[in-house]
Amino acid sequence: MGAAYYRADSEDGDHIDDPSEDALFMLIDDLNTSDNTFVVIHPEGDDPVWFASVAVLDEGGYEVVRRDTTRPEQDIATETSIGRIAADLTIWMAARDFAGRLTQHTDNA
Repeated sequence: MGAAYYRADSEDGDHIDDPSEDALFMLIDDLNTSDNTFVVIHPEGDDPVWFASVAVLDEGGYEVVRRDTTRPEQDIATETSIGRIAADLTIWMAARDFAGRLTQHTDNA
């Protein structure tokens, strides 16, 4: 099994290393307004430089927060589609830097 680059943790204790889009969908779909109100996704390590969170809103929908301290990036949005949230987070996380992961560089020379 490969190294975990990031993890998703929900309030009720669910934990998934390197969650796929489908796994994120399931974690978000399991959220409720009583005892499992959020999921946090962050890289492994003691002092993560980025994170994303999804919290269920009492009035319906979800608040999605994405923050990356290595870039001037902080985004807070409200969304109703779990599929869109999972897809957007998967794409966003793929653009993050992970310690120990080789980054692919293209040279158009």
